[in-house]
Amino acid sequence: MNRLIVLSFFLISISNALLSQFKLDIEISGIRNNKGNIMLQLFDPTQKVIKEEMSSVKDNKCLISIENLKAGLYAVRYYHDENLNGKLETNLVGKPTEGYGFSNNVIGKFGPPPFEKWLFKIGGDKKIVLKPTY
Repeated sequence: MNRLIVLSFFLISISNALLSQFKLDIEISGIRNNKGNIMLQLFDPTQKVIKEEMSSVKDNKCLISIENLKAGLYAVRYYHDENLNGKLETNLVGKPTEGYGFSNNVIGKFGPPPFEKWLFKIGGDKKIVLKPTY
């Protein structure tokens, strides 16, 4: 009887953990102006885009909340679409002229940083603070 109670408690605990839904709050601060929107993509660990968000800039920052996420690894990529044309502007040599960034505030050399460096873990509600590169 005691084993049945312990087993039941264990199975309920595991199912609650597997079915839990968490919230990710993303604050992007240090945006150089209030023009345009922030365009953001949320990735799973296989580099599949699982959510795309667009949000306005106010007081040189942007707040985005993503709900109903399961525990696991995720990554974020975003850019500041100042001119609202739906793409990241670059100069003649390909360097971005609009702000952009990645989760963990990682910066790449001669291109985006390795995807593995963008990954972060969610095991409960989480807030991340990001700063774009201009």
